[in-house]
Amino acid sequence: MGNLIDIQTQIEKLQKQAADIRSRDFNNTVQDILAKMAAFGITAKDLEAARKKAPKTRGKAAGKSKAAGQGRAGKKAGGTSTVAAKYRGPNGETWSGRGLMPRWMASLVASGRTKEEFAIAS
Repeated sequence: MGNLIDIQTQIEKLQKQAADIRSRDFNNTVQDILAKMAAFGITAKDLEAARKKAPKTRGKAAGKSKAAGQGRAGKKAGGTSTVAAKYRGPNGETWSGRGLMPRWMASLVASGRTKEEFAIAS
């Protein structure tokens, strides 16, 4: 196995190669996009308008949510039920106490606090 200096030299060489490849691929991709924009008559204004209209999704992929009535057995078709919050965080976050503990609560518990400190009086 080589020494530290040899390894660092190899890392620098590989990073330079990666940067060169990234630059070349970037330029090729931009040229490809420009050619497609010209072929379809797309302008930068069209792209900006489409970006503003695009739904902002996080978590589940778009179109994969359950349709109304396709939930657990025993749940009314199309009905929604909400559960009252049992816990309120310092920044107004709420949690019903069901399911996984949310990140805000988990970080508070990890720092030595207890869930009961954040219980909402009923």
